[in-house]
Amino acid sequence: MFDQIVFAGGGNRCWWQGGFWDVVRPELGLRPRVITGISAGAATACMLYTRDTEWVMRYYSEALRHNRKNAYWGNLLRKEPVFPHYRIYRQALLDIYGEAFATLAQAPEIRVGISHVPRWLGARSAVAAGLIAYNIEKYVRKTLHPTLGQTLGFRPEFVRAQDCASVEALADLILQSSCTPPFTPVLRRDGRPVLDGGMVDNVPVSALDETPGKVLVLVTRLYPRPQMFVVPHGAQQRFYVQPSRKVPISSWDYTNPAQMQLAYNLGRSDGERFLQQMPDLDARASMSV
Repeated sequence: MFDQIVFAGGGNRCWWQGGFWDVVRPELGLRPRVITGISAGAATACMLYTRDTEWVMRYYSEALRHNRKNAYWGNLLRKEPVFPHYRIYRQALLDIYGEAFATLAQAPEIRVGISHVPRWLGARSAVAAGLIAYNIEKYVRKTLHPTLGQTLGFRPEFVRAQDCASVEALADLILQSSCTPPFTPVLRRDGRPVLDGGMVDNVPVSALDETPGKVLVLVTRLYPRPQMFVVPHGAQQRFYVQPSRKVPISSWDYTNPAQMQLAYNLGRSDGERFLQQMPDLDARASMSV
């Protein structure tokens, strides 16, 4: 039904996408040809084709069981990482994808977005400029597809998950797509600094093929729009779905894995609502062609 699917970024909020997918995929028989994803949205897309979601939640419950803080300021004196996220996240990606890495070859083409920093800025200056632009778009402009990052010179690149020769290379790609200092260090790809793909657009529709058909776009935060709406784009009909309420978990909170289950449950509930309203959305899309 949906030839292409978009998984927006959002850190832990992307558990909502997992719940939504687990309800909607079997009912609609989803077999997309292309998936585009940013940050944890890309991680979720790869997860859905390598592991059972419930297994992954159990994994995180164990992995985060002894992590009590999101910042260990005492580590400054020991010259050790203050934020535990990068170490935990990278190991999780290796453990989750490792055993079933080869199965990604049979998955849809998964395009993972990263942001190259402007050439006129150094790595640290680019981080500051990118984070300021990102937060202006998120909290002030609340735009669905931001433009400020590209205006500053951030450039998107999409890399196929299937082009990664090893699970380590895939983990590095996902981390580059998720690069958000100070939770992660500044990362490099081919020797050049990169940041979270959301610095250009957290909802990566630009990586879609321009082929006619229906596209499902799963965003993870609330925009001043209906929960479900259709946007015509040439011969495409893009079906946007956002959570019915704020997803009950913070993007980089690694202290409360129980909230992952709450985010997942909300996704399941919204998936059931989507299935009920799908005929009406289809009718509205047909009238807009």
